[in-house]
Amino acid sequence: MLKNIFRKNNYIVVSSKPLDSYHEEKTEVKPSIPDGMWTKCPHCFKILYKEDIEKDGKICSYCGYNFRLNPRERLAMILDEGSFKEFYTDILGGNPLNFPSYDEKKKSLREKLNEDEAVVCGEGRINGNKVFIGVMNSEFLMGSMGTVVGEKLTKLIEEATVYKTPLIIFTASGGARMQEGILSLMQMAKVSGALSRFHDAGGLYITVLTDPTTGGVTASFAMLGDIIISEPRALIGFAGRRVIEKTIGEKLPDDFQSAEFLLENGFVDMICKRAELKSTLSKILMLHGGVRND
Repeated sequence: MLKNIFRKNNYIVVSSKPLDSYHEEKTEVKPSIPDGMWTKCPHCFKILYKEDIEKDGKICSYCGYNFRLNPRERLAMILDEGSFKEFYTDILGGNPLNFPSYDEKKKSLREKLNEDEAVVCGEGRINGNKVFIGVMNSEFLMGSMGTVVGEKLTKLIEEATVYKTPLIIFTASGGARMQEGILSLMQMAKVSGALSRFHDAGGLYITVLTDPTTGGVTASFAMLGDIIISEPRALIGFAGRRVIEKTIGEKLPDDFQSAEFLLENGFVDMICKRAELKSTLSKILMLHGGVRND
């Protein structure tokens, strides 16, 4: 009887393999996530699903940061559908200073972006109101202003003067184009001179400053608008922060060169949310006569 009580019916089979081998056999299973589905907001650092950003007009749903738009995205957002007619696509320019690799860089960007230069110009309508419009492209050599950019904008301004049509320029630039030296700097005076004639003719010029607007563009046509609008938190300035601090020997405010700082100090007329920009521009155009040319 006692023998049956202490009898063991089930036995455990112990493997002869060392314990370390079990850890070696463990493989970590990683989720398969396609590249390009997610991005990080540069302002709040939240991880965002790219499709959601596109649906929200390229705005961070957490902090409201405005991601940069290329010219085609901007035009689609601002102009009435099917109303845009592009100008000056035949102006390509060259390499006036024979700068090394400059031609190759431009050719590569043209193929990659399917854009000829760092600005797109043309005419379109905003809620029926005809406008001449220029949109700078920060993806093309950081939207730098070379001879082609200056020529396109000057011709756009001159046509707006002839046809007495409101003019809107969206700025996004790192400034003058170093590969073209003094010829690039001359575009500041060239475009500004055309704007002066446009002003004397009674034209309405609206600038919309987007991130970033810096250097010679800020020092010329970006700040010459009759009405100057900015997107929220856009970087707007001339020289770099560190250069200014070393020059004046003082620490600058944390929000220095932001759209909000410029609004507070009178350099910008208003900050407009991206979703409200088309309706805001439409109201301004109507208040100034609402040019509805057929």
